Amino acid sequence: TFTHVFDNFAKNVDTVSAVAGLAKHWGVKNFAYVSSAGMYQPDSPQPMTELNANKETGQRAVEQHLESQGLPYTAFRPQYIYGPTTNKRDYLDWFFDRITRDRVCPLPNDGKQLASVSHAADVAGMLSAVVGNEQIAAGKIYNCGTDKCYSYEQICQMVAQVCGKQLYIANYNPKDYDLPKGAFPFRNTDFYVSPAKVKAELGWFPAYDLATDLGWYYESYQAAGKMGKPMTFEADDIILGSRV
Repeated sequence: TFTHVFDNFAKNVDTVSAVAGLAKHWGVKNFAYVSSAGMYQPDSPQPMTELNANKETGQRAVEQHLESQGLPYTAFRPQYIYGPTTNKRDYLDWFFDRITRDRVCPLPNDGKQLASVSHAADVAGMLSAVVGNEQIAAGKIYNCGTDKCYSYEQICQMVAQVCGKQLYIANYNPKDYDLPKGAFPFRNTDFYVSPAKVKAELGWFPAYDLATDLGWYYESYQAAGKMGKPMTFEADDIILGSRV
């Protein structure tokens, strides 16, 4: 048997039911579930708190299921995550793909929108904070993200500095274009959470900062063979081509 469950897999009730049943049978001290901050309504006030209105999503259904089962669960709602072994590099690679190739970075609207971009180790540290704090964390939902937010424009500037490259930015109105999915790795609006609740209740604090991590990330970008690799920029060409 196990005393704790950490679930980073379930996306709906069907995929959590079996492990939730086992956790209940084992009498676990805590069931930590990696949910998603993507459930917050698009027009949510920023920074988003755990009290913001939710959309009905698979992850929200999982949270409700865990509660209905009477489990001592804790749900964490992460946003954008980076790290040396992350399975999704798109969030930061988008900037390196363009800046290392001396390409223009098309930024939606004014590019000053803020985003929470968190290191995977900080996310893991927050999850592990339930150990020893089971009574406090039981039945709670916490935003899972750094409080060190950067705008899209600032990320461009930091990446250009790390790469030793000249920066070229073009702003555009997303409503003016029919762009393919993934044209930009972040939302067109501000999208960042407040981790004030988890800091106050579980004593968690971020140990990493995107600004200081971009150096090793650039090295990992090169090690991954991304430098000079042939790429197409369909969405960029649609945006920038309309200005020729």
